[in-house]
Amino acid sequence: MRLGVVDVGSNTIHLLVVDAHHGAAPLPTTSRKVELRLAEHLADDGSIDASGVDDLVEFMTQSMAVAEDLGVTEMMAFATSAIREAPNGEQVIAEVRERTGFDLQVLTGDDEARLTFLAVRRWFGWSSGRLLVSDIGGGSLEMASGTDEYPELAFSLPLGAGRLTREFLRHDPPSDKQLKELRKYVRAELGTVVGQLTRAGASDHSVATSKTLRSLARIAGASPSSEGPMVKRTLTRADLVGLVPKLAAMTNAERAELPGVSESRAGQLVAGAVVAEAVMDLLDIEEFEICPWALREGVILRRLDWLTMGSE
Repeated sequence: MRLGVVDVGSNTIHLLVVDAHHGAAPLPTTSRKVELRLAEHLADDGSIDASGVDDLVEFMTQSMAVAEDLGVTEMMAFATSAIREAPNGEQVIAEVRERTGFDLQVLTGDDEARLTFLAVRRWFGWSSGRLLVSDIGGGSLEMASGTDEYPELAFSLPLGAGRLTREFLRHDPPSDKQLKELRKYVRAELGTVVGQLTRAGASDHSVATSKTLRSLARIAGASPSSEGPMVKRTLTRADLVGLVPKLAAMTNAERAELPGVSESRAGQLVAGAVVAEAVMDLLDIEEFEICPWALREGVILRRLDWLTMGSE
């Protein structure tokens, strides 16, 4: 069957169309996205403004038309922290439904962590043992640990690269004081979950997903995306120790010239690197393995599982 998934994130809105059936890897056929940056469409009280809603509705309408042309048999759409945390999030969802006829499902932070973990498990397989998964989004950091398809522990922390950049790194490049305050805050937030993750047992594989972590790995020397998803890519703690001060000393424009870094993501890269380094340091991780599958694939895999169960 052909499935369409619209992912409404803090930075981008992404339509992914895949050919899929239960027991096989979803095969991407079409991918399109826009840099909407919902977090930049917030009023003083945190509500999403009318312009942001209009842009969201326009993309949803276009996505539905693309999906129809491509013969998509089922469409799904989900939203993460930007809409989840907005005071008018329910009104935004209602307006999208009224204007497009489409229902946006708002995922909780724990849902994000659990579904991302499912995608990583399916990618690496049962032989990978206990997995520790970290995903740095625009609004939040999701972490999960476990030995099954769904994790034993799942956490969502307010440590997204976009959020932290707006709240702490107000200069370009950031000042030493701003970096120090950011580092202190990140480690204090991580300190609330480190003990539970440590007691769960040592991971056999520490895995990272998300555009931010893929960009950091690419800067550190990982293969470009043009070489395909099957190439092994890693990011080490030693890489990050050197990268954080290097990136912090650059302007946004200079970071955008680095391999694997888009202009729209360049401003968030320092905050993402600080979070990644803190995770690896506090959990004594020497190396992240980069997984090409993440939340979108987890949503697709769960849906395929449900369809199969319903047909039995």
